[in-house]
Amino acid sequence: MKDATSPKAATAARPAPDMSQAVGAGRRLARLLIVYTIFRLALVAALAAIILFGAKLFGVDVPLLVALIFGLVIAMPISLLLFRSLRRQVNENIALVDERRRQDKEKLRSRLRGDDGSAVGR
Repeated sequence: MKDATSPKAATAARPAPDMSQAVGAGRRLARLLIVYTIFRLALVAALAAIILFGAKLFGVDVPLLVALIFGLVIAMPISLLLFRSLRRQVNENIALVDERRRQDKEKLRSRLRGDDGSAVGR
């Protein structure tokens, strides 16, 4: 008996995305990933700077590496909240690119089986 929470069941229950959007989704995904990465790195840098200069105010010397590690750890949950809409856009574009890849793969398999009426290998 198959589990309804299996990955195949989850993808079967998901509605098919509009393929007119999938055409430019690869470029859009790359751009969004770059922007999302830059924002997250900027957040880490800002938090590390706050840690460094906040520690200086109290007369404590914090090494840069320690401040960066703490900034990274603190930025992880904060970025989930701050960049929610950007992360949602990235996820949507990943789904579009993945669906387009699946359809292309199925078309290729169909052509290799000869299901579309064209002869392969002539």
